[in-house]
Amino acid sequence: MPLVVYFDEVGNPTLDASDKDFPVFALVLLVADADCYLDQIVPKVSRLKFDFFGHEGVILHSRDIRKAQHDFGFLTDPAKRPPFYAAVNDVMTTCDYTLIPVAIRKDLHMRKYRYPADPYDLALMFALERLLSILEGAGQREVTIIAEKRGEREDRQLYVSFQRVVTRGTDYYEGARFRQINWTLRFLPKSLNIVGTQVGDLAAYPVARYALDPRKPNPAFEVIKPKFYRGRLKIFP
Repeated sequence: MPLVVYFDEVGNPTLDASDKDFPVFALVLLVADADCYLDQIVPKVSRLKFDFFGHEGVILHSRDIRKAQHDFGFLTDPAKRPPFYAAVNDVMTTCDYTLIPVAIRKDLHMRKYRYPADPYDLALMFALERLLSILEGAGQREVTIIAEKRGEREDRQLYVSFQRVVTRGTDYYEGARFRQINWTLRFLPKSLNIVGTQVGDLAAYPVARYALDPRKPNPAFEVIKPKFYRGRLKIFP
């Protein structure tokens, strides 16, 4: 079966000082064999939802989980948190998938470069270079990347950056190499409850937290770290 790819991000990609407490933009591509996705990831996530909510209609959202709000208000109960986090960790550790994580430290980027490149462009370039290598290794010549629909401006920005990379290439991967693959980027609303983007969401925040301060305890990062492509998180600069 072909590889399927899901996209998620965290943080503000604009270069300004408005988010000085969280000056990082991170994105994650989740890559999985379609059989593994359908036979492992989707059933495990569905089981988790039924076990804790009694239905599959809940959308796993990292921010709501961290803040114990909305559907996850029950996590304010210290007795209920450990089994829920254990179930999430089971999904993240036992399923077969690969993560391509990229983080841009915007504060360091602006200090280092007189004319800093757009964080969105940089992060997507690094991620797609790695995805290209995976697709080439698998002999796959067509791929659809699913991203969560966020807003007209945000989706347009991602689409333009995406098209620039897959048509023109990068400093390290020429455009002809990208153009050997038929790339499709689709934006689908959160309401569709797509498992792949939810798993990507659970991975994106720990990546950003680690890039911000690798010395701070970050248990979720340790859980997903073994899934990183070539065992690496790309942090720029």
